[in-house]
Amino acid sequence: MDVFTSASELLRHHRPERPVLALRPHAAQRAAKWFLANFPGRVLYAAKANDAPQIIEALAEAGITAFDVASLVEIQRMAAVKDAELYFMNPVSRGAAISRAYREFGVRRFAFDSADELDKVIEETDGADDLTLFLRIACPNTHSLIPLEGKFGASQAEAPELLLKARQRATRLGITFHVGSQAVVPAAFGEAIRQVGQLIVSSGVLVDAIDIGGGFPSRYPHSERPIWRASWTRWCVPRTNWRSTLASLLCEPGRALVAEAESVIVRVDARRDNALYLNDGAFGTLFDAAYSGFRFPARLVTPSRGRTAPEAEFVLYGPTCDSSDYLPGPFMLPASVTEGDYLEIGQIGAYGRVLANRFNGFGVFDEVVLTDEPMLSMYESAEDETSQAAWPARA
Repeated sequence: MDVFTSASELLRHHRPERPVLALRPHAAQRAAKWFLANFPGRVLYAAKANDAPQIIEALAEAGITAFDVASLVEIQRMAAVKDAELYFMNPVSRGAAISRAYREFGVRRFAFDSADELDKVIEETDGADDLTLFLRIACPNTHSLIPLEGKFGASQAEAPELLLKARQRATRLGITFHVGSQAVVPAAFGEAIRQVGQLIVSSGVLVDAIDIGGGFPSRYPHSERPIWRASWTRWCVPRTNWRSTLASLLCEPGRALVAEAESVIVRVDARRDNALYLNDGAFGTLFDAAYSGFRFPARLVTPSRGRTAPEAEFVLYGPTCDSSDYLPGPFMLPASVTEGDYLEIGQIGAYGRVLANRFNGFGVFDEVVLTDEPMLSMYESAEDETSQAAWPARA
């Protein structure tokens, strides 16, 4: 894969016809090192966020070799990583997938959220005595920009009986939850962990692990910069809750590890007033901008064009003939931007490439590696913060 110092350097050599996915593996590696240095437990990468081989390799080189996987395809991909440790955390799975995961890929860690799903795991593994089972419980998603509640999770009424039943079959027993994607308020995790503590007390069942799931945020123009120092860590993992259970901790970051690690370079195919028509959009890497209200950072990267022009607000349209291929933004760009210009849109490393499809025949991308810094970052001073982090120390 070709390597360039920046999007501008790429454009000095090429005028690409297709959108270009620009990977920054060094950004993923830096984020991974931050989590490994500051989280007091096992860090699993949520493989659904980005499956680019260069990104997975960067995370593994940083030390993340444990993965939250949700399908056989993800299991097959992540199993190729040396010393991979796979957690099948989809609480509703086909029996055949569970069986193959256990027998062909050595998966021993499974999630469930109902008696039927627990029975399925036990049946498909022939009552194995080497299972780690995680009960997924429902929790409020009131502090996340993309709520994920409703589909999965045992209720507080159902959970005690499920814990007791799983305790009788599991070598190790855990509880897991998900506070929603892009959870920018640290208290979201604290509230869920307090709920876990109450469940442990009410059920009388001791657990070996607490998986606080994903939802760790990244940085976007529409979202306040997430707090990663004392206030975040004080609320995210309260000392009095998890230490009293003697349980080990796990987390499943996806967005926070890879959002900065990829951008997309697009061409402006037309301009109508403050609307720009691009060769990528909602059915490509920019799904979250159309359907989740995200405002990605954007900049003009055509060499020698409009760098000193005042900025204006723009809306964007993708290349398909579907009118929902619309990105309301607003996106701040030089007022002089015009047809034939190229833009770089950042922070699409989380879910951008994996949600892109071939609707209307679009969705084909070139790929390059860029060595410059992401357009926005939470980790500019990650090395300086490591020794000052406020995660609770291990007991």
